[in-house]
Amino acid sequence: MACAAPWRVFRWYRGQRHYSGHYWSSTQKQHVTYESRLELSRLLLADFDPSVLGIVSQPFLLSLQTDRVRRHVPDYLLLTTGNPAVVDVKPARYVEHPKIAPTLSWTREIVEGRGWDYRVEVEPPRVRLENVRFLAGYRRAWLIPEEPLARLREKNLDGTTLGDAFKCLPDIPEPYVRAAVLHLLWTGHLVTDLDQPLDSSQKIWERQ
Repeated sequence: MACAAPWRVFRWYRGQRHYSGHYWSSTQKQHVTYESRLELSRLLLADFDPSVLGIVSQPFLLSLQTDRVRRHVPDYLLLTTGNPAVVDVKPARYVEHPKIAPTLSWTREIVEGRGWDYRVEVEPPRVRLENVRFLAGYRRAWLIPEEPLARLREKNLDGTTLGDAFKCLPDIPEPYVRAAVLHLLWTGHLVTDLDQPLDSSQKIWERQ
């Protein structure tokens, strides 16, 4: 299921009011589609989340027969270390809209009735999103030099600063070490407070 194709065909056309596209996911090792900038922001955060093992865009069609047939295609299915999570992405101002709230409600009822999790995700915190967006530039493992990566994994970096970590292998050019440190932050080998703007004075720790 983690490799399922999107239920709908995404279309691009001149004058389109939303921005669709493809994002290369380090979780999936392939491109995942999105239909808006807000979906892309949530896709970035899911790709960064170590508990997420698979991401499927537009995973399936839900159909409910009430006074009429109601249909809905959720935005994402996340396969996680816990329950599968079905995700709908909406701007916060629309979550309670009378045309949208009922769909989210019956979707939740169906999904949670299966024992899965259901999430309605809105705009993420700006600073955390910008930090994750920056780290995503270092998500492609094959672009990171192997020697500094291997040596950094062997070092005790608990409590050091980002600036000191960038300089901790003086025999290797600093840009290579910097890329390796930031890749280790992306993969979760190292952690830091991403709710504060990243700078060289910020402390990092090894994930326990």
